[in-house]
Amino acid sequence: MKKMTSLSLAAALVAGLTLAAPMAQAAPGGCLKYGAAGAVAGHALHHGVRGFMAGCAAGMYRRHLYNKQQRMQAGTVNG
Repeated sequence: MKKMTSLSLAAALVAGLTLAAPMAQAAPGGCLKYGAAGAVAGHALHHGVRGFMAGCAAGMYRRHLYNKQQRMQAGTVNG
């Protein structure tokens, strides 16, 4: 009985969180997202810290390009 109550409560919680979640945006990740991927890739070559730094730089650059494109589409380019 406890198991069934716990499962139904968990299902209700997940359903509520799913419906209340904001819409996802297709924006590129920044330093942490790309840095984590770079660290994993660098770890395979025994250069995790270097991979993180390279991934972080790539993530910041990708985010900059995305923001620039968004500004151009909105018509508010400031150089």
